[in-house]
Amino acid sequence: MAVHQHRNLKAGFRLPSLHRSRTAPAPEAAVVAVTDTHTAQAYVFASARVLMGFVFLWAFLDKAFGFGYATQSGKAWIDGVSPTRGFLGHVAAGPMESTFHSWAGAAWADGLFMLGLLGIGLALTAGVALRLTALVGTVMMALMWMAEWPAAQHLSTGAPSLSTNPFADYHLVYAALIIALAAVSAGDTLGLGRLWSRIPFVRDHRWLR
Repeated sequence: MAVHQHRNLKAGFRLPSLHRSRTAPAPEAAVVAVTDTHTAQAYVFASARVLMGFVFLWAFLDKAFGFGYATQSGKAWIDGVSPTRGFLGHVAAGPMESTFHSWAGAAWADGLFMLGLLGIGLALTAGVALRLTALVGTVMMALMWMAEWPAAQHLSTGAPSLSTNPFADYHLVYAALIIALAAVSAGDTLGLGRLWSRIPFVRDHRWLR
């Protein structure tokens, strides 16, 4: 009787199988939830990309043609008015104040500034070359941040700077967002990112991705 009970104990005792639990397929509902989450994230980033692209693209169009928003009609680049003279010429704080004054109105500064706005705007809107766009956009935003120099409480004239934050302003937020969009390949959704990445030259030079 004792031997018989011992055999039944051995036969009935089972250790849990770790291998079986690891390879067990996830419930269908969980897979669907993860897929839906990834899809939602892709569309959120894609929407942010298009909106960010329009910010730069509109800045170019308004400064180039004077639609009456930030740039009045007759005072646009197409009318012979420098798009950098007003902004850089009025820099009144920061260690690069005199440097920005010397750049204000220069033909090369106007050309690079407008080309940067147009290139960043088109790239973000289309969803292509986001890595290069992140680099160019970050440099542009960093220069504009230095021109405004939010750390200063007073301008070089002695007037209050009206800065609301000594470090973080919208230029840094824009730069961080552009970098994030490139990092998650936000151009693959609602954009031409996938087609762009299949171009042989782009495929061979990943920094153009």
